[in-house]
Amino acid sequence: MVASSFATALSRVLSYEGGYSDHPADPGGPTMKGIIQREYDAYRARRGLPKQSVRLISDDEMHDIYRTSYWDACRCDELPPGVDFVVFDGAVNSGPTQSLKWLQRALKVPVDGDIGPVTIEAANACQDKAALIDDICDRRIAMLRSLKTFPVFGKGWLSRVADVRIRGKALAQGAAAPPPPPAKPADEMAKAKISDTSALAALKTPEGIAAAIPVATAAVNAAANPGPMAWALAVVIVIAAAVAGYYFLKLRRAG
Repeated sequence: MVASSFATALSRVLSYEGGYSDHPADPGGPTMKGIIQREYDAYRARRGLPKQSVRLISDDEMHDIYRTSYWDACRCDELPPGVDFVVFDGAVNSGPTQSLKWLQRALKVPVDGDIGPVTIEAANACQDKAALIDDICDRRIAMLRSLKTFPVFGKGWLSRVADVRIRGKALAQGAAAPPPPPAKPADEMAKAKISDTSALAALKTPEGIAAAIPVATAAVNAAANPGPMAWALAVVIVIAAAVAGYYFLKLRRAG
């Protein structure tokens, strides 16, 4: 909400992101200070510049990407202190759309992952910013725990969200935020995307259970009416239900 908010928020985010990493389990691939290679390629292409390794990203390029693709994309300058930082960090780690969905669900406004006047007004009208930040962080943690990469990166993610929660609430209350925790190796901090939700986590949701019902029905029918056609039909139903349920979960349960 003030001119210095972006600079101080970015400084904190960079303390989480570390330097260069290319962990085989990280869906983001090669990453430098939180900027992935694909994103950097697209950024340079829009400016008519040749591709180069993200390891060579300049500070000006890095600041521009963070400002336009994350801070401005989430309209953080229009959000309350503390909430702006929490939304910004969530956007960096899991994408602006996902971070805005957490905010919208916490505010109980229509959820579309795109910020507009309704979301901004509700955020500023919220009387308990600390509770709002807790709700956003709790939703973020729930998604992180559902990811198939959680066993690899979960410890780093949870540590990050814990610090984001503390700092966000301190800013919301006008208090001095504690210093950031010691920087972690870059390969301990991966991108956390809803597209990496594990199949087991999907099956534990109401949508997953609903998708499993026709699977069970098909199996029962095949057992009651044995034969090649019955079993072939059962297999088709199982595959279709599994695929539909999994992708429905990604679209509807994102945060």
